[in-house]
Amino acid sequence: MELGLGWLSAGIGAGLVVIGAALGIGKLAGSALEAMGRQPEAISPIRTSMIIAAALIEGVAFFGLVICILLATHAK
Repeated sequence: MELGLGWLSAGIGAGLVVIGAALGIGKLAGSALEAMGRQPEAISPIRTSMIIAAALIEGVAFFGLVICILLATHAK
């Protein structure tokens, strides 16, 4: 029975991680596009910073998903 709860909690945790990453990347992209619209000459550095920040957000989301899977498989 507890293994089922482990999988359930891992599924809920994974869903929260994905929602958080999506909100973070959405806010990042919106802010970057607004900055690009205000200063078109700064598009290149803004794009570079946006890609680096998006990669960091994705890395944290991946880490969260791995933790959820580990917790689900080791639930006792």
